[in-house]
Amino acid sequence: MIYRDLGSTGEKVSLIGIGGWHLGLKYVSEKTALRIVDEAIDRGITFFDNCWDYNEGKSEKRLGKALKGKREKVFLMTKIDGRTKKFAAKQIDESLKRLKTDRIDLIQHHEILRYEDPHRIFDEKEGAHLAMLEAKKAGKLRFIGFTGHKDPQIHLHFLETAESFGHKLDTAQMPVNVMDAHYRSFSKLVVPELNKRKMGVLAMKSMANGIILRSKTASPTECLHYAMSQPVSVVITGIDNLEVLDQALDAVRTFQDVTKKDIEAILAKTKNAAKRGEFEPFKTSSIFDGTAENPEWLGKEPKRLQNLMP
Repeated sequence: MIYRDLGSTGEKVSLIGIGGWHLGLKYVSEKTALRIVDEAIDRGITFFDNCWDYNEGKSEKRLGKALKGKREKVFLMTKIDGRTKKFAAKQIDESLKRLKTDRIDLIQHHEILRYEDPHRIFDEKEGAHLAMLEAKKAGKLRFIGFTGHKDPQIHLHFLETAESFGHKLDTAQMPVNVMDAHYRSFSKLVVPELNKRKMGVLAMKSMANGIILRSKTASPTECLHYAMSQPVSVVITGIDNLEVLDQALDAVRTFQDVTKKDIEAILAKTKNAAKRGEFEPFKTSSIFDGTAENPEWLGKEPKRLQNLMP
C-alpha cells in the first residue's frame, strides 16, 4: 500500500479508500460488506468513507459493525447534510451511534451543490458549522471538510465563503477522473487551490459508479491510475465484492510503473467522449443529488432570512 499525507492534518492515509455507499446496497449482503472491510484493513487500506444518508443509515451501521475491535486501525470519515446547527448536531450524533464510536476522524459538509449552501452552513447564529465546531470541541470529531460533485466553481465559492467567515477547513472531496480532466474540471480548477492551502484532497467518482466504463475509452485500472496520478491524498472507490477490491489493490501495486506518457495516452482516448459531460451525469443532471430529492435533510432557512419575507 502507498500512503499519502492528508493535507496539513499530520495524518497519513492509504492511497485507496473504501467508499461507504456500496457497503449498504441491497444486493450486497451484510456478510460480504463485513468481509470487504476486514480484508481491506488486513491489506493496508486505512481510509473509510461514509455518509449519514447512505442507504438510510445501513452503510454506517454495517461499517460500525465491521470495525468492532479495529477502530484504531482506520481513519474514519462520514458526512452530514444538515445546513442548520440543529439538524447538523442531530446527524452527527446519529452517525456516531451507527458507527459505534465516540470519535469520527473527519466529518464533512455533504453535497455542496448550490451557491447558497455555504451561506447557510456558515450562518453565525444557526449554521451547521457551529455544530461541527462544538462537536470538535467535545471530542466527537477531529477534522472538518466538505464535498460536492456539481461544479468546481461552487467548490471555490465554498472555500472563499468559509475564509470570509474566518474558517479554515481540513479537506475537500470531489470528482477526479478521466472525464473530469476535460469538462468542468475539479482537478484543474479546485485541486491546485486546495494544495495551496495544504488541505487534504479526497478524490471520488473515478469510474462514476461504472458509467465512465460504458464509454469504452478506459479500463477500471486506467481510471484508478489517472486519479492516483493527481496530487490527491486518497482515491475513494466503491467496492461491492472481493474481486473489485482485488482490482483496486492491484491498481495500487502497478501504479509505480505508470508514466506521464501513460496518463497522457489515457486522456487522449477519453477527450471526445468527455466533452459534453455525458459520462458525468452528477455534473449535468440532478439524479445523484440526494439533498435535492430530500430537502428536509437540510433543515429550514435561517430565521433572519425568513423574517425578510413580506
